[in-house]
Amino acid sequence: MKTKPTVARWTGQKTIRVLIIILLVLACAFLGKQVTWLLTPVQQFFSIVGFPIILAGVLYYLMNPLVDWLEKKYHIRRTWTIIGLFVLILGLIIWGIVALIPVIRTQTLGIINDWPTYWHNASNELNHWMNDPKLSVFRDQLDQWNTDASKLLSGKVTKYLTGTVSSITSVVSTVTTVVIGLITMPFILFYLLKDGHQLPKYLAKFVPTKGRAGFLQVLTEINSQVSNYIRGQLTVAFFVAVMFAIGYGIIGLKFALTLGIAAGILNLIPYLGSFLAMVPSVVIALVISPWMLVKVLIVFVIEQTIEGRVISPLVLGSSLAIHPVTILIVLLVSGKIFGLMGVIFGIPGYAILKVLVTHLFVWYQAQSGLYEESEIDDGGRK
Repeated sequence: MKTKPTVARWTGQKTIRVLIIILLVLACAFLGKQVTWLLTPVQQFFSIVGFPIILAGVLYYLMNPLVDWLEKKYHIRRTWTIIGLFVLILGLIIWGIVALIPVIRTQTLGIINDWPTYWHNASNELNHWMNDPKLSVFRDQLDQWNTDASKLLSGKVTKYLTGTVSSITSVVSTVTTVVIGLITMPFILFYLLKDGHQLPKYLAKFVPTKGRAGFLQVLTEINSQVSNYIRGQLTVAFFVAVMFAIGYGIIGLKFALTLGIAAGILNLIPYLGSFLAMVPSVVIALVISPWMLVKVLIVFVIEQTIEGRVISPLVLGSSLAIHPVTILIVLLVSGKIFGLMGVIFGIPGYAILKVLVTHLFVWYQAQSGLYEESEIDDGGRK
């Protein structure tokens, strides 16, 4: 009479299967690294179409809820709703070019032209403060830091000047890519808004029947995570720009509108954006007067309080369910590997990866049987 395999033997077989799968995955990754030349055309393809697709995707998540609402509320055909929104956005762009762009252009050129003077005067002010006898203990450390920073900056400048020709070529290539992306983006956005809600069902046709429900659930969760993050970050950035522009305007700081818009854009970089946006504001305020510096810092404190206590909790909430320490680690790692793009897209990328890994682990739990809870009776027998 055949005996049933023991739990230890059965568990060992499952473990061996898992190890074989892991080894196969690692072998595929190693072989893929050896034939990276096969991926070169794919990389070039995405370098061309990546920018318009990403930009269209961001605008899709902003506009799609409004299109859905108008379609359900007023029973307007989706195509006409999209065309109407495009016309409205085009009108707002034209208004911005006529009304705001000249002001922003004037202020930006003013900052660029006057920046050397501002920086020189701010450095003199800081040197005056550093010569205070109360700070004599830290003077050697500050002088050493200043010397190291100057050497580093001069080395960077020399490096960039040495590669001037290649830099110009890179700039021309980047500008060309951006222009092509801006031209093609509206067409991609139109069809995303028109047919994007049918994309998950279309992709599910390529998945085996038994796995379609889980596949659609994964896509739904990823879509929810990405849409919440994009809409939340852009909404918060808009309010940050408005608050800084109004605050700087009230205290009479020069270039208030441009500095406010820059603060909103930089706020898209989590945790670091607002502090980076403060650098030009602090330098300009330091040159004007110490009292202006105090007022700028007061504006910053008020903005951070309103953003952290009111706007971010209401807009973002806890939709991503990511611990702040995890966010910091993701920002550091993604920034080190992918640079600025990694800092901007690191968190949504992590959110997508988290959804995929979570569902993969749930599937592994169900298939392996290693996580089943066994009931034990009072006698200690199963």
